[in-house]
Amino acid sequence: MDYFKEFFKGVWEKNPTFVLGIGMCPTLAVSTSVSNAIWMGIGTTFVLFGSNILVSAIRNIVPSHVRIPIFITIIATFVIIVELTLKAYQPAVYKALGIYIPLIVVNCIILGRAEEFAAKNNIPASILDALGMGLGFTLNLTVLSFIREILGSNKLFGYTLIPGFKPALLMILAPGAFFTLGLLLWGMNVIKARTARFKRTE
Repeated sequence: MDYFKEFFKGVWEKNPTFVLGIGMCPTLAVSTSVSNAIWMGIGTTFVLFGSNILVSAIRNIVPSHVRIPIFITIIATFVIIVELTLKAYQPAVYKALGIYIPLIVVNCIILGRAEEFAAKNNIPASILDALGMGLGFTLNLTVLSFIREILGSNKLFGYTLIPGFKPALLMILAPGAFFTLGLLLWGMNVIKARTARFKRTE
């Protein structure tokens, strides 16, 4: 198994949002600021990491007909850890992310990786898969929120960037999220198409 490839596939080849089209709900909802995006990415990556390890460790002893409830229970346990930790040490972040923290339980990225990968592979490979997918998801959120926060509020991490610049408030609203995501998806598809064309001409 190519462990290097297993890690980086989540960043590009099987990027959860821009390629697989999953995890859209938190991507659109919390990407109003870079700070929120990074914390959501960290929380999701932690849940991916922990759940992939446990699912991989018990994959040979879990009956197939109850694997999904067991996977969800494992995922929910790590989500509770994230929720309680943020509530205790980062109350402002906990309040800002709100309902989207417990909703990590039903994030298709996490359950999908548990079912598709961790349940079929060893622990080292599952760790790399989780970290790669988590990194890809965090980068998606960060890039999207970077564009929206700058254009929509003229701020970054709470600091005003350009004095006198009038932000386009539409960018921090729902239409701005869809518009920005659409542009990023278009850009990624153009790059992939040109890369594939270049490889065919070699």
